[in-house]
Amino acid sequence: MGDRSARMPARQGKSPARPVPPGAKPPVPRQRWPEARQFAALDLGTNNCRLLIARPQGDAFVVVDAFSRIVRLGEGLAATGRLSDAAIERTIAALKVCADKLRRRNVALARSVATEACRRATNGAAFTERVFAETGIRLDIISAEEEARLAVLGCHALLEPGDGPALVFDIGGGSTELVLIDSSGAEPRVLDWHSAPWGVVSLTEHAGGGSDEAERLAHYARMRALVKESFAGFAARLPRNLRRPRLLGTSGTVTTLASVHLGLSHYDRSAVDGLIVPASAMRQISEDLSHMDIAERAELACIGTERADLVVAGCAILEAILDLWPAERLGVADRGIREGILKRLMGSAR
Repeated sequence: MGDRSARMPARQGKSPARPVPPGAKPPVPRQRWPEARQFAALDLGTNNCRLLIARPQGDAFVVVDAFSRIVRLGEGLAATGRLSDAAIERTIAALKVCADKLRRRNVALARSVATEACRRATNGAAFTERVFAETGIRLDIISAEEEARLAVLGCHALLEPGDGPALVFDIGGGSTELVLIDSSGAEPRVLDWHSAPWGVVSLTEHAGGGSDEAERLAHYARMRALVKESFAGFAARLPRNLRRPRLLGTSGTVTTLASVHLGLSHYDRSAVDGLIVPASAMRQISEDLSHMDIAERAELACIGTERADLVVAGCAILEAILDLWPAERLGVADRGIREGILKRLMGSAR
């Protein structure tokens, strides 16, 4: 769980090596001011591969380079228990792009993590070994608890001001993390957390679909019920007065629905990140999408063909959260695990 370089082992008495793919000659070391050092965080999820390269600026950081690609690493995992050959090839192709970006940047320290798909897959460890052999990227398969804590660390600054505990949720591809936090201090304090095995990929494969509207609605109701059941134990543990907590969501689901809410013609992070949206509006969008077929969803800006088949499962998870914690509004964060990793790396470097 250390925050050492995610790509190459540290050399004794020296800073961690810059990422270099196997067979390539390392660059000639150059002296740079500490302020010029750049850090990298890579988050390989069940659905997405996302890289962020940044440099410190005061108590925050400035993004230098970024990459995001839908790879669907966990496609078919629920049925076979393994990462498929096709999914592995797609993912390694994306990771090679990341490796090239890391190689061209002055990355002083990096960490690359893999989450639910690699945790669950019987060939998850073999996959990470192949990734290292072919790209030089050393993936750290992190626990659900660390995933939840990193997400909170990365996005808690966007919580709506207020008193009492807040609930942060991360709807992923293979799981959903719920974290109850005390945000009264400078850093969030985790009070309780829960990870459910339902994300947009796993839930779609298990209970999604439908050839006509009636069937689609029946599947949607089934998805909501499954997710709500998986959250029930966590909900029962929480304080009885926590009926309408401040909510903050970090995931492709909430950012996509927020984009639809704003009527954007294309995704605009600056418009979405930090937005506070009425919960009723998110519910209405979710209901509308649950009635549509895949082709109709694909025609909507900010959903498109890549998200059309998975977005309804995300809607079901979001509605299950709002069923249990009926907040009047929720915050939207286009930040999370990668930003949490960067904060840790930069903190340790100081």
